[in-house]
Amino acid sequence: MSSAAEDLVAVVRLLVDDPRAVAVEAVDVDGEVDLELQVAEADRGKVIGRRGRTIEALRTLAAARGGREGRAHGVELVED
Repeated sequence: MSSAAEDLVAVVRLLVDDPRAVAVEAVDVDGEVDLELQVAEADRGKVIGRRGRTIEALRTLAAARGGREGRAHGVELVED
């Protein structure tokens, strides 16, 4: 698992009620790494946040981490 994915897992586990259900899969798409985030159904709203602010903050953190690694990173919340 990449360091950006590990960082994302660590942050999201602090936000949710069921940290064991948090999983991230890194998918390489044309030089960009998409981090596909899975959480428990009950925690989806917490990860999205009001008006999408939390998920946007997670995307900003991943992009900053990717910048340090020299690769673009995106975050997508996927359903089971």
